[in-house]
Amino acid sequence: MYKNILIPTDGTVLSESALEKGLTFAREIGARIVVMTTVEPAPMVVMASVQLSEMQGRYHQHAADAAKQLLDKAQAKAKAMGVACETALVEDDHPYQAIIDTAAKRGCDLIAMASHGRRGISALVLGSETTKVLTHSTIPVLVFR
Repeated sequence: MYKNILIPTDGTVLSESALEKGLTFAREIGARIVVMTTVEPAPMVVMASVQLSEMQGRYHQHAADAAKQLLDKAQAKAKAMGVACETALVEDDHPYQAIIDTAAKRGCDLIAMASHGRRGISALVLGSETTKVLTHSTIPVLVFR
C-alpha cells in the first residue's frame, strides 16, 4: 500500500477539505505525508528597475509568509492526528509541474489532491492543475471532490 503521500494545498476551502481527507486516509493506512504549496514568481511589470526590485521583494516576502502559515497549520493538523508530516514550499510558474516534481523528489508513491469538478466549457477554458497532474504524473493520483 502507500507509504508516503503528497498532498498539495493552496489554502482554499476545497483543498483544505482534501487535506483533511488525505490526513484521515494516511492515518488509516499508516502512511506519512508531505504537504506542499506553490508560490508563483512575482509577475513582471514594466517600470523602473528599482521599483521592480522593491515590489518583487515585497511580493516574495508576503507570499512566503502566507505559505509558511498555511504549511504550519497543515503540519499542526497532521500532528494532532498522529500522522508524520513534512512540508514543502516550491516556487514555480507551473504548479502542476511543481507537484509532480516534489512527489518525485520526496519519494511519494501517491498524490492526493482536490478537484473543482468543472465540466463542459468551463473545464475546457479554465483548465485545472488537477487535470494536468493526472495527465502528466507517473505515480497514482487520488482526487477528492
